[in-house]
Amino acid sequence: MSRTLFDKIWDAHTVRSVEGLDVVYIDRHLIHEVTSPQAFDELAARNLPLFRPSQILATADHNVPTLHQDQPIREPLSRLQVEKLTENCEKYGIELYGLGHARQGIVHVIGPELGLTQPGMTIVCGDSHTSTHGAFGAVAFGIGTSQVAQVMASQCLLLSRPQRMRISVEGELRPGVTAKDLILYVIAQLGTGGATGHFVEYAGSAVRSLSMEGRMTICNMSIEMGARGGLIAPDATTFAYVEGRPFAPKGAAWHDAVAYWETLYSDADATFETEYTYQAADITPMITYGTNPGMGIPLTGHVPSEVPANEAESFDKSLKYMGFERGESLLGKQIDYVFIGSCTNSRIEDLRAVAAYVQGKQKAGHVEAIIVPGSKQVEQQAIAEGIDKIFAAAGFELREPGCSACLAMNEDKIPAGAYCVATSNRNFEGRQGPGSRTLLASPLVAAITAVQGRIVDITQYLN
Repeated sequence: MSRTLFDKIWDAHTVRSVEGLDVVYIDRHLIHEVTSPQAFDELAARNLPLFRPSQILATADHNVPTLHQDQPIREPLSRLQVEKLTENCEKYGIELYGLGHARQGIVHVIGPELGLTQPGMTIVCGDSHTSTHGAFGAVAFGIGTSQVAQVMASQCLLLSRPQRMRISVEGELRPGVTAKDLILYVIAQLGTGGATGHFVEYAGSAVRSLSMEGRMTICNMSIEMGARGGLIAPDATTFAYVEGRPFAPKGAAWHDAVAYWETLYSDADATFETEYTYQAADITPMITYGTNPGMGIPLTGHVPSEVPANEAESFDKSLKYMGFERGESLLGKQIDYVFIGSCTNSRIEDLRAVAAYVQGKQKAGHVEAIIVPGSKQVEQQAIAEGIDKIFAAAGFELREPGCSACLAMNEDKIPAGAYCVATSNRNFEGRQGPGSRTLLASPLVAAITAVQGRIVDITQYLN
């Protein structure tokens, strides 16, 4: 029987089926300081042991400051959450990469870079952007606090099987068009609910040509169109990325692993409930104008003038919050902040792309530009390559790892009314701070915006 990639992995991890639901075994459980405290409390209240602590890895990322990490955290709630994570990991014998650890970083950055994320796995975390790990051909998805406790106690979850969707992007991406533009384009086409109830497989020549960093960016934002998760079939690019990393298989185990991973693809006649195909040539550098990731347009485009009647009220509310009007072009709009980071775009490839553009240039005087690496390893690699000096000379501030200004759960907040071009994944009202206005874009768009001080057609500034 022909099966999709998703079904092959799901079926291999289904322990049993009960009344239309599947008991699914979880290979890797990632935790951080935000959603784990309540789960640990539930274990304690029910006197339940932690079933398999060796399959859990913890890191501090959401609440951590990105300046002076060697000093106590100033915000009381943030400090408490990080302290509770440390206490719980010590109590239950869980490996923790906390502040000061050479492997600390954003959970969805350190998993892949350490080789913890591997094809064919099931991976969960109490964080919606766990779908990032699907770039490796894994079934990875975010879970709620009660489910975090379930995995801790049993290493399994009781789940309904999602429907399958395939999104193919064919052809070659234009100069200046990145993986971030690709996924913003797809979300703009489908809307924030277009993939609800589905697990998405990304395919097509444009997707296959992407680096692993680019593939992670795409899978990361699957949740923004309502999908349960996203994944890409593993190939030689995947294997080359994983090989040699600290937790990757070694020796004979590596060859055995690759032999299995090479079977992980959707059969030629596999059936998907929904399929879409897009052409790479139609995609140009993108930016969002509203308060959800589906409100995206080409940089040279215009805010829509017309929307369906049932969407008009929320649409106009979003434009009022952002200070934009129907039919408006964003070109020339002055920007106050640029944030390059988050689990979407904070890897070394992202930093290299920014450095390549800003070298020998200066950011606009009125723009505050911060770059937050996704992990200590990314930070150290940037320093080793001299990228930190390029940023400093251009007026960009390279900070320490963390989720930072992606969300207002730490000290890095955007002031009310300020416009921020961000490489993160969400532009909800107040996402980066009360009253802040977020425009999502690629690292390249963000870099050029910081130098120009306003939104421009970046194709006019490419070397």
